[in-house]
Amino acid sequence: MEIKVLGPGCPKCQQTEKIVKEAVAESTVSATVEKVTDLMKIAGYGVFGTPAVVVDGQVKSVGKIPKKEDVLTWLK
Repeated sequence: MEIKVLGPGCPKCQQTEKIVKEAVAESTVSATVEKVTDLMKIAGYGVFGTPAVVVDGQVKSVGKIPKKEDVLTWLK
């Protein structure tokens, strides 16, 4: 599983990355978490608000910090 956290590095983006990594650690899923800061790559996902989370190419969250419970459901 491939998870991308999209954002330029703002505090909300950092918090989102932390929550995603915690959720992956708690789950039994094997996943890589990648931070994407390049604005052109972020726009390539059709995302114009950050932070955003993409799981296996599918945008799951835009413009808000997701709850850990939500991230855990995306990992199933």
